[in-house]
Amino acid sequence: LIREKMTTGHIRKRLRSERSICSCKSPRLGRHTSLRSFDFYELDVWTEIAKFLDGKSLVKLAVTCRWFHGVIMQDCVWRLACLSHLQVPAPDRVEFKWIQLYASATNGSHSYSFHEKEKHLDWMRVGAFFLDSPSVILTQRLTLPLKIMKREQLRTMLGSNGACLLSGLKTGIWMAGKMQTFDARHIELFLSEEYQNCIWVYEHIGSHVVKGEAAKAASAAMLDLKHISDRPTADVFNLKLWAGRPDDFQPKAMLTLHAVAVSTNLQANQAGLLSKFYVMRAGTGGEIVSIRVSQQLL
Repeated sequence: LIREKMTTGHIRKRLRSERSICSCKSPRLGRHTSLRSFDFYELDVWTEIAKFLDGKSLVKLAVTCRWFHGVIMQDCVWRLACLSHLQVPAPDRVEFKWIQLYASATNGSHSYSFHEKEKHLDWMRVGAFFLDSPSVILTQRLTLPLKIMKREQLRTMLGSNGACLLSGLKTGIWMAGKMQTFDARHIELFLSEEYQNCIWVYEHIGSHVVKGEAAKAASAAMLDLKHISDRPTADVFNLKLWAGRPDDFQPKAMLTLHAVAVSTNLQANQAGLLSKFYVMRAGTGGEIVSIRVSQQLL
């Protein structure tokens, strides 16, 4: 009997030792197993994983438990998520948390106005671009006039050329879109209390009228002066690359890292097209934080 029990025990021991490694048994912590040797909560590991997740996935992970919420809510995680989503470089500094900037850029609030909260503006998002310098070329024409480089008065330049050299803009990430207008806003604009409380308002800086053949399209562009000679910026003026054919009346857009342009073909119109240029400043004499070009048929 003793010999039989020893034989049976030997067989069971051998079967355990010969079990296939493909059985994929879940690891279990024994009484003598160190928690340090098997830890699901490694901060550095999950911070690295978070770099590859989008905002929706980050939020889902954050609500699983308090520990993950602490990891995901780190500002560095949302900074990477925001820059990856918008495909732009990081600015030198920002005045808000990155999770707020991410939400402002992606939650659709740009389709509404804080000044008219009940009104949907049908804001067609073009995308994000980056201002590396505080000076831009703002133009209603997509053929770059040389006169904009001269030191003329702003309203004179807009009136005669439909383009101007505009200085004093807030650098960093800008969001571009199109309603019945060309619209560009600094990414922090919608988070500013002064904008939400209607303290900052648009200022009309000039108008331009085009007639005849020049009024065949409603167009506008904004280009970082520092990168005006870059090849991608030059492509903005190559309409064959992106503008629609004459019989295509859907709005088109061209976006590069440091420039943006929009264009919509129009029906034949002899009266012409009126373009009005507006800027919004962060207080009196402050930096320009938004630009709008309103266009309408005469």
